[in-house]
Amino acid sequence: MTAEVNILTGPGAACDGGADLLNGAIARQLATLRRARQLSFDDLAARCGVSKGMLVQLEQGKANPSIATLCRLATGLRVSVADLLGPGALASAVQVIAPGGERTLWRGPRGGSAALLIGSQGPDMLELWDWTLQPGERYDGRPHSPGTLEIVHVVAGSLALEVEGVAHVVTAGASACARTDRPHAYSCHGRKRTRFTMAVAERARG
Repeated sequence: MTAEVNILTGPGAACDGGADLLNGAIARQLATLRRARQLSFDDLAARCGVSKGMLVQLEQGKANPSIATLCRLATGLRVSVADLLGPGALASAVQVIAPGGERTLWRGPRGGSAALLIGSQGPDMLELWDWTLQPGERYDGRPHSPGTLEIVHVVAGSLALEVEGVAHVVTAGASACARTDRPHAYSCHGRKRTRFTMAVAERARG
């Protein structure tokens, strides 16, 4: 991301007690998954491109990982982002997330947010997100794994979907499919709040 905004950070986020709970859940899952794979901090750092110091802080619940960091960790551990948020991602043929069970993983400086509604068990990832961007807000994404696709459907407002520096305006009621294994960004286009749902399909590397 151009400016990585960590989980539940930004104006007003300090009032949201969900940050500590979420960081605690990630800390426990990260430790469990790393040890199950018999990986040292150095091993995992080499696999995912996250520094050893950051990994230690994450396992201690002392750091707020960005969405980009969670994606790197998931790739290194060959799990999905949903797997990092808690156990039991898909223990049976059907997984149901009750209202209020979504996880907000980003808050923008003007009140925007990105919530992971549901995600499959890794290593291949299929995720459904709910995004809100306020006027003036922009989220810059780093390239995902080769072949990653994102499908968006705009519910309200207009979305500027940028891929490799080329912006495409997607208005309310319209949908778009983009290859996001390259630099990409989402921003609110216009003076009204933008809300959209996003499905992400990403295959594990190797």
